[in-house]
Amino acid sequence: MFKSFFPQPKLFFPSVLVWTAVAMALWYAGASEWGAYLGLGQPTPEDSQIVGIHYFWSPSFLWLYVYYIIAVGMFAAFWFTWSPHRWQIWSILGSAVILFATYFGVQISVALNNWRRPFFDQVQFALGEDSTVTAAELYDLIVVFAAIAFMAIFVFVATRFLVSHWIFRWRTAMNDYYMARWGKLRHIEGASQRVQEDTMRFAGIMEGLGVSMIDAVMTLIAFLPLLWSLSSYVTELPVVGAIPAPLFTAAIFWSLFGTVLLAAVGIKLPGLEFRNQRVEAAYRKELVYGEDNEARAQPMQVRELFSHVRQNYFRLYFHYMYFNVFRSLYLQADNIFVYILLVPTIVAGAAVGFTFGVMQQVLTAFNQVSNSFQYLVNSWTTIVELLSIYKRLKAFESAIDDRDLPDIDREWLEIHGAGDGAGVETVGSGV
Repeated sequence: MFKSFFPQPKLFFPSVLVWTAVAMALWYAGASEWGAYLGLGQPTPEDSQIVGIHYFWSPSFLWLYVYYIIAVGMFAAFWFTWSPHRWQIWSILGSAVILFATYFGVQISVALNNWRRPFFDQVQFALGEDSTVTAAELYDLIVVFAAIAFMAIFVFVATRFLVSHWIFRWRTAMNDYYMARWGKLRHIEGASQRVQEDTMRFAGIMEGLGVSMIDAVMTLIAFLPLLWSLSSYVTELPVVGAIPAPLFTAAIFWSLFGTVLLAAVGIKLPGLEFRNQRVEAAYRKELVYGEDNEARAQPMQVRELFSHVRQNYFRLYFHYMYFNVFRSLYLQADNIFVYILLVPTIVAGAAVGFTFGVMQQVLTAFNQVSNSFQYLVNSWTTIVELLSIYKRLKAFESAIDDRDLPDIDREWLEIHGAGDGAGVETVGSGV
């Protein structure tokens, strides 16, 4: 799944994390100021508060673009030289472009959040008595929003187009890798399905799930500092009272609580989804054999195989039932959680400088951070499906390396009378 597309995955992915940590540490240790030596301007704290599309070519951003290109270029040059790979252009450089495009998309959200304070403050002033706010001022801010929104559309469409091509290259790499070893794989249960359907589903899920994960991480990087600074407007929280960085702390606590809760109640789902794919494959395979052989797909055989399908689905329905209860309760509570936190501050109002515009910024920043931390909560059912596909392909690859099959495959073969579980096809059972 991975070495077909990435060079030496066991070393490559740790090296990505290490190099990213080094580059970020260097940036925050002072490298963010080096752009001034190249004539790109001196970054200032006010750059992060710019309202308008020129936010993206402030001195801080111009140097970030150059710094990122240098960091990626050095990393790619090392891997291109040390471990050349057929798919290195897509797996290394393509991944780097997608990462940056995702980060840029998150920064567009930050720019929109910067816009919210002046716009909603103007709305608040306009609704008050003796207002001096003119229609032209509001229209000007709407034009600013439109410019940022059009950029957001362009970046979103371009990123999704690139990701789609990147994912299909990964599927192509997996397909070529498996077909080059088809002689070893053709006798494994559901070999054709694993090469065609499982690689397709793996690629499709990774397209959505992978981009969502990257977006969640980038959103945290962009919005956590903003949420920390906005916490200065919140004097205290209900029940717990005054604590350091209240919004920041509450967002992390609430998100971790939801993640742990749903991971605990959904712990059985990946195994059940995997077994569901196995019983469906066994049933389908027997029916395929029955198309060409009258002795196959007899009523007793089909009835038994379909009973396994029914039994596993009923177990899935039961476990998803209580999982969905907990998930729905948490997500409904999440809709009002931040408002509960803000009640004391809203009541204090003008005394702490808490305007309508600031409130809009707080709501957006809190929801962005909370949703990013809740990545597992929002994506758990999709992650379950991906894990089940991963297990099937992992078992598939055991035959390539002449390794023992995973426990769940050996268990299946033993139940259906396949002897030593060596991965051979059991004709009578359809496994």
